[in-house]
Amino acid sequence: MVRAVQVTRARALIVRMRTFGRDAGMVTSEYAMGIVAAVGFAGLLFKVITSGQTREALQGIVEKALSGG
Repeated sequence: MVRAVQVTRARALIVRMRTFGRDAGMVTSEYAMGIVAAVGFAGLLFKVITSGQTREALQGIVEKALSGG
């Protein structure tokens, strides 16, 4: 009984290992959507970083670090 369970698990593992490599990575449409999402996030991050309030906060941090305080 134990041997049968071990054989069944081993066969299931072999099947999973064989099919694992077949669906690795993104297809073209997924790749394109990933790029669009990354570009959108980069644009949003750029707007946040270049806003006046964020620029002042970053400048304050840099000035504080350079003044040694």
